[in-house]
Amino acid sequence: MAAPKKGRRPTGAQGRPGRALAIILIAMVALTAGMFLTKQTTPRLGIDLAGGTSITLKAKSEPGKPDAINETNMNTAVGIIERRVNGLGVSEAEVQTQGRDHIIVNIPKGTNEKQAREQVGTTAQLYFRPVLAFADGAPAAPAATPSPSASSSGAPKAEGGTKPSAQATPSSSATSQGRVLSEALKAPGATASPSPSASESKKADDKAPAPSPTPSGVEAAAADLQAKFAALDCTNEAQRAAAGKGVKPEDPTLACGKRGDTWGKWILGPAGVAGTDVKDAKGVIDSRRGQWIVTMQFTDKGADKFAKITGELATKQMPQNQFAIVLDGEVVSDPSVSQALTGGNAEISGGFNQQSAQDLGNMLSYGALPLSFSEDSVTTVTAALGGEQLKAGLIAGAIGLVLVVIYLLVYYRGLAFIAIVSLLVSAILTYTIMALLGKGIGFALNLPAVCGAIVAIGITADSFIVYFERIRDEIREGRTLRPAVERAWPRARRTILVSDFVSFLAAAVLFIVTVGKVQGFAFTLGLTTLLDVVVVFLFTKPIMTLMARTKFFSSGHPWSGLDPKRLGAKPPLRRSRRTGTGSVTAPVDVKEA
Repeated sequence: MAAPKKGRRPTGAQGRPGRALAIILIAMVALTAGMFLTKQTTPRLGIDLAGGTSITLKAKSEPGKPDAINETNMNTAVGIIERRVNGLGVSEAEVQTQGRDHIIVNIPKGTNEKQAREQVGTTAQLYFRPVLAFADGAPAAPAATPSPSASSSGAPKAEGGTKPSAQATPSSSATSQGRVLSEALKAPGATASPSPSASESKKADDKAPAPSPTPSGVEAAAADLQAKFAALDCTNEAQRAAAGKGVKPEDPTLACGKRGDTWGKWILGPAGVAGTDVKDAKGVIDSRRGQWIVTMQFTDKGADKFAKITGELATKQMPQNQFAIVLDGEVVSDPSVSQALTGGNAEISGGFNQQSAQDLGNMLSYGALPLSFSEDSVTTVTAALGGEQLKAGLIAGAIGLVLVVIYLLVYYRGLAFIAIVSLLVSAILTYTIMALLGKGIGFALNLPAVCGAIVAIGITADSFIVYFERIRDEIREGRTLRPAVERAWPRARRTILVSDFVSFLAAAVLFIVTVGKVQGFAFTLGLTTLLDVVVVFLFTKPIMTLMARTKFFSSGHPWSGLDPKRLGAKPPLRRSRRTGTGSVTAPVDVKEA
């Protein structure tokens, strides 16, 4: 009988199980070590399990825009707030509409929870306003430090110092300041009442825009604004909250803001650029100078507006060559300008660290909402209810797992050992990856995600059963265990891959078309389905190959689950044919002869 062709692996080849087992063992050790090195030894929990803060925002009607509160604007606001909060690294923040004019923001407990609450509260529109005057907001003025500067990308940039603190900026005399304010009040659309009180602004909502003021009215308004500016104490929370409230974008206003750790106060001119004109912004490291900067990209219309306002500011002296970035009435930055910034791209540099640069970039990128909001309520969510539900879910999962194990022991006997160890390997991989993803991408484990992990137990057990049944079918056909293990694998492999592909596809579609907590279920289901393939290929199959070489399994022990008699095996399909000299040649398959 002709010998098999060289280089061709005969049917029933054993492969190299040790190599596959070494790969998965190294992966498990690496993931576990990474979990301890990052000090993230437990998965991050969602708001339903860990508790957190729930904020209810109510949309406010804008003067002259009675129809602004609509489904389109509300959905746009939800998307912006969600990106804005998640941009801070907050895991699994939930943002959704409730009714016609409310948005619910759920923020789980985490390292950035406080910062996220602050940014959710700053939901008014974003504006770039020219600085008319600046002074220290506290009673005593500390030492002066430089302000940040703005420049166009690729153009020379003014050198910045350390993070600026509140200071008394060198300014003109009271007379020249009054002249600057008078000119601002003469701007088209400006009114003679630039800084109304809270009660006055409420009444003004129902009034038509005032006509252009007369020269005497301009001077009176400028004097009134100067008086309010001098009296404003930005270290007082009540005064700080009232400053500039109810002022229209086209009017000058008062504003407070922080420079470093101290408060400052500004008189600001009419808004030159709105936050909606910012296309993108982010904090990045300038590799040439080794310092953090904020890059901005404007829309086409925004680029023209920004070029115009910076061109006007570049010809003026401090502090009139600065523009203030105002979010919810608070100045978040006031860079100076030395030249007109054209081309639609600009950079803000000077005294930023990584956190401050990224925070400002986040505000610029996601701060422009189509509506203004007020906080209706802020409540703390406890984990008590979620903890009870989690406990019930874990009990249900444990019961299901015990039933699976009992079934495997009763039906598959010794093979149940391989299935249980495979489930343990899958659990270790799932746990370590979830813990690392909490640190890496902000993944948080919520109740639906726990359900996805429980469902995955059945998917993984199905894969083992498919393979075991293929092996038993081969033994029923009369083959011994070692060739049965290898001959069963190709058919079982195809079935397992098709089944897992369908499960993964369902999880992927569910993740794409759903929002909120359901995505947690889909993500966990998809992850565990992929891990099922890894475990079956790199652990279950190799360990089965090794077990087939042991006497307990290969001899068909009654407790091995592979006893030919219990399986109703046919008479041996393979026998040896003796030659005249009594030597044994290659076996002949009688069935196929």
